[in-house]
Amino acid sequence: MTIVQQILFIVLAATAIWWFTRNALRIRRNILMGRDEPYNDLPGVRRKNLLLLAFGQKKMFRNPLVALMHFVIYAGFIIINLEVLEIGLDGVFGTHRLFASPLGFLYGWLINAFELLAVGVWTFCIVFLCRRNILKLRRFASHDLDGWPRSDANYILLTEVLLMTLFLTMNAADTLLQARGYGHYGEHLTGNFAFSHLLHPLLNGMSTSGLVVLERACWWLHILGILAFLNYLPYSKHLHILLAFPNAYYARLEPEGKLRNMPAIQKEVLYAMEPDKAPAAGTETAPPPRFGAKDVFDLSWRNLLDAYACTECGRCTAACPANITGKVLSPRKIMMSTRDRLEEVGHNVDRNGSFQDDGKTLLNYISVEELRACTTCNACVEECPVSISPLEIIVEMRRALIMEDSNAPQEWNVLFGNVENNFAPWKFSPDDRDKWTTEG
Repeated sequence: MTIVQQILFIVLAATAIWWFTRNALRIRRNILMGRDEPYNDLPGVRRKNLLLLAFGQKKMFRNPLVALMHFVIYAGFIIINLEVLEIGLDGVFGTHRLFASPLGFLYGWLINAFELLAVGVWTFCIVFLCRRNILKLRRFASHDLDGWPRSDANYILLTEVLLMTLFLTMNAADTLLQARGYGHYGEHLTGNFAFSHLLHPLLNGMSTSGLVVLERACWWLHILGILAFLNYLPYSKHLHILLAFPNAYYARLEPEGKLRNMPAIQKEVLYAMEPDKAPAAGTETAPPPRFGAKDVFDLSWRNLLDAYACTECGRCTAACPANITGKVLSPRKIMMSTRDRLEEVGHNVDRNGSFQDDGKTLLNYISVEELRACTTCNACVEECPVSISPLEIIVEMRRALIMEDSNAPQEWNVLFGNVENNFAPWKFSPDDRDKWTTEG
């Protein structure tokens, strides 16, 4: 590699890393716009969740075949890209297969393992493309994914197919050049690799200079593809490749069916039932600025991390009884809409230095009908591979609708009135509740 190529590589790599870091910090800022909420308890349990849910993909294995394919793509893409370390160092120092001599025979074993995974990734990406575009499984054919989200998934799968093809072709051309003893290629004889040598019959007829061009083209396209992929992640649902890990670690550890109470409301109810416990006039603590959530600022940072970590796989929506019975609610859309609103708020901050009221709230993205359709059954949370909770966002938004806007169906208002006046959902005086025990 010439000095010009080395400089070009360093400039491109540095630019890509800078741009990714810039976007990563932007996303971090957006997430931290949410309310503060502690998630630092039980570190041992959290580390276990990290290992089982993020690394081990425990929930995915409810469907073993699909889980195995997904795991091969996930593991293959991560492990194969360890080779990027060698490619990067070769690019910086102008070397070729820098690790071949230090690792000796282990180098061949490693590349063979990488090629096995590459073939697995290539094969299963094709399978997943077919599932999405030919078989059109229901959760992938949903209108939630119309437009960019559906294209996004296809672009990523096609990119992975291309990257694996470039990797195998590069190895095939390299080993042929080694066999011909051409230049520096002949200095590190690795021998043929497990799968790339199957491409030799297709390349044998090429001239040596043609093979050099092919090998270099694949090398450059492979590393540039990875750098481009890195910078595509912040704009894609595939950001979950990175955020699944903190998301699993910071998952709620409370029982999934438990809804969090609001301390301010609990106190008001207590004071209504036991007035003697109410604080003296002038000593009351200030209530929260808002009950529930009307916009992303009212959600916790954990809810906003959920929005960015959503894989858009649709398992939550496929399990949702409201969606199954034809209602408009889709837990996947709840997460996608929250992320869309958060991105819009982030762009507002970028333009103005701080958030300027744009006259919008989350209700411009998530309808009242969607919120009311939720049965709070928790099926969406149970199904999510990375412990995302659409239910928390739904509950907080419904609280704001009712307590901030007095927006509830008439049937609910009757129930609320009964609870307020009779301390029960039924229209009976508390003094009459036990009369049934004395009636014949």
